Amino acid sequence: MIQSFTTVFQQIVILFIMIAVGYFCSRRGILSPLTIKELSRFIIYVVTPCIVVESFHRPFDSSMLQKMGIVCAAAVGAHVLNIILSRALIRDKEQNRRVVYQFATIFSNCGFMGLPLQQAILGSDGVFYGAVFIAIFNVFTWTYGFILMGSHGKKVEIKKLLLNPGILGVTVGFIIFITSFRIPHVLLVPIKSFAALNTPLPMVVIGYYLSQITTLKVLEDKNLVITTVVKLLASPLIALLMLYSAGVRGLLLTSVIISASAPSAANTVMFSVLFNRDAKLAVTLVSLSTLLSLFTMPLVISLAMSV
Repeated sequence: MIQSFTTVFQQIVILFIMIAVGYFCSRRGILSPLTIKELSRFIIYVVTPCIVVESFHRPFDSSMLQKMGIVCAAAVGAHVLNIILSRALIRDKEQNRRVVYQFATIFSNCGFMGLPLQQAILGSDGVFYGAVFIAIFNVFTWTYGFILMGSHGKKVEIKKLLLNPGILGVTVGFIIFITSFRIPHVLLVPIKSFAALNTPLPMVVIGYYLSQITTLKVLEDKNLVITTVVKLLASPLIALLMLYSAGVRGLLLTSVIISASAPSAANTVMFSVLFNRDAKLAVTLVSLSTLLSLFTMPLVISLAMSV
């Protein structure tokens, strides 16, 4: 387990060096809120679909198709577990704050933080299963998350659900996988080049959010502490126990736990701004959970790798 912990910790330190670049660029005024907003959109709409498509670009394998089903079930279970925990443990009379806490507890940064780590530790197979987790993440985000953060009775837009970049990337990738379609070289090279940006660019964005923490007084907020502990430790450890009890092992288990143990989703900030919730609280939750994940993710992931 010590070797696994060291391996994971080393990879996360590499990611945090990239995060530090984003942090110092933000503090020096090189990065502005508008830059980060546009960079986040570029990552979501271009980079993430490219790495998903690249990870699915492989000959069809029926055994991997079966494992995809297991990951889907595990991802659904992880999100349902987080919903239950958030509703049971988060208490705040102010709705604007309560829904932000709950959203941050439910949704993990499985794309920005999960995929780079899966790629570094597990390779293309880890990214393959990570992409499946992201597909379920997107379904929950644009249904339950949309309603939670303040749709105010609006119906979920089926078009927005089906045509968001996360679902589209997985859909295209899945078709490529089951048909064993070979992408022409002239298209594959740009896809791989954009996919290679999946590690540095999201880390820069996270570094910007970390720079927004200006005081440690936020730690006096009980709900913030509860949200962070549940998101980074309680939830992934319960998920690990449940998956292990169900017989899930090896790379499959590790890939799912990487996604589940990632800090609060960057979407927490985006949705807070979109629905006029407490955006400052959202930034604090994302930043603090990302910082603390330097210590919690190696612990949880190395445990998954060693069982």
